Amino acid sequence: MRDVAIVDTDFQFPGQTGVYKGKIRDVYTINRKLMLMVVTDRISAFDVVLPKGIPYKGQVLNQIAAKFLDATADIVPNWKTATPDPMVTAGIYCEPFKVEMVIRGYLCGHAWREYKKGRRSLCEVPLPEGMKENEAFPEPIITPTTKATIGHDEDISKAEILKQGLVNRSDYEALESYTRALFKRGSEMARERGLILVDTKYEFGKSDDTIYLIDEIHTPDSSRYFYLYGYNERLQAGKPQKQLSKEFVREWLMDHGFNGGEGQTAPTMHDHFIQQVSDRYIELFEKITGEKFIKTPAGNIRQRIEDNCLRFLEEL
Repeated sequence: MRDVAIVDTDFQFPGQTGVYKGKIRDVYTINRKLMLMVVTDRISAFDVVLPKGIPYKGQVLNQIAAKFLDATADIVPNWKTATPDPMVTAGIYCEPFKVEMVIRGYLCGHAWREYKKGRRSLCEVPLPEGMKENEAFPEPIITPTTKATIGHDEDISKAEILKQGLVNRSDYEALESYTRALFKRGSEMARERGLILVDTKYEFGKSDDTIYLIDEIHTPDSSRYFYLYGYNERLQAGKPQKQLSKEFVREWLMDHGFNGGEGQTAPTMHDHFIQQVSDRYIELFEKITGEKFIKTPAGNIRQRIEDNCLRFLEEL
């Protein structure tokens, strides 16, 4: 059997004590101590998982995340301990915080859509008057969201997070500090590759009273990148920025009458567009890492993942 894109898994590993299926990742818990995170080829937009998968997307995300987790381990401990397969990361089991830390360096995407409506604050963070789309903020702003199991993540302020007891004050201040430091490092690394890290999100968890960076980091699913060359010229001319992110998928969906609204059905992506999306993910991998993307051999990908994970577990 030749798999093209993996959109679901159903493994039973030795010592498996739980499985959680997110929008993109299937996470298997082993003995409540270890997590095996399988990054599928599912793609989501507007917090909705789209009907078809994107070939090589899972491999791209997993390998970018692994690279940046390693490159930021001096800033904050992270959960990663190994990558048993190109689509799998293994790591420390953590209890996730119930918020995602979103940080924005530029006015675009969701923030711009809210700004166009006349809003001059986001998550109770003031937004300057007179800004253009894609213009840099004077300082990056942190605009957290709730972490929804089902449905849409929602903007939430620091004050509301503390009021609801989602995160205690000490931990939240640590999350903010880590978020700013990670974004600074990611921005520096992006500029070295001729890119601008526009905005991103980080997720954190706790294990034995230690805060860990978990999940993915600086991937095209969690981040937005502009090309640095020509940025100022396009900004001044009021032209769209050349970007490497998932935003072009959102734009395609909106052009086809879908924005995640209640009662809407996501349009089915045709094969040509799916190939374009796959190519864009690979382009970002090569641009941001400076490495050539090596496609894993076509074949029974599920079997390969299972075999590699079993081998890894046997060697523990």
